[in-house]
Amino acid sequence: MFLNLQELELRKVRFSLSLAPGQFDLFESRLRQVVPLSVEGGAEVAGSLGEMRVYGHIRGQLETECDRCLEPTSIPLDGDFDLVYRPDGELGFGEEREIHAADLDIGFYRGAGIELADVIREQILLWLPMHPVCRDDCKGICPLCGQVRNQQECGCQSQTLDERWQALKKLRS
Repeated sequence: MFLNLQELELRKVRFSLSLAPGQFDLFESRLRQVVPLSVEGGAEVAGSLGEMRVYGHIRGQLETECDRCLEPTSIPLDGDFDLVYRPDGELGFGEEREIHAADLDIGFYRGAGIELADVIREQILLWLPMHPVCRDDCKGICPLCGQVRNQQECGCQSQTLDERWQALKKLRS
């Protein structure tokens, strides 16, 4: 759905979407959508400078691999967003622009408007944990034998002594 600025100047736009698994691309190969993604909200003109306000609620669930044990883990999505977008001023290639503190909470768009799918994708990717884990006390994978330690203890003895220190150990005895 394209949010056109000219249309928003005439009236507010409401949206209610249900995106089936596989229908919405997150551009992240490790993430899989397991239930329909529900998005409800609206968009309106937020000022006289061509600013757009996009707000709503996203609900769903994603699946990915745990960073410690590589077992599948789910990531629930259930949150609100309220964003303001301003038209991007025309800058030439290589030009710089000072960003003021007030501009840090504002996104920018080019052209006649914004694609709603891009807004949704951005919010979901920002909400994801940096290192998803299946549970807080996940033990991970044994670096020696490869056993998933959450399922069964492997009994491997980890070597904490670096072989380069063996010469010093001989001096002690």
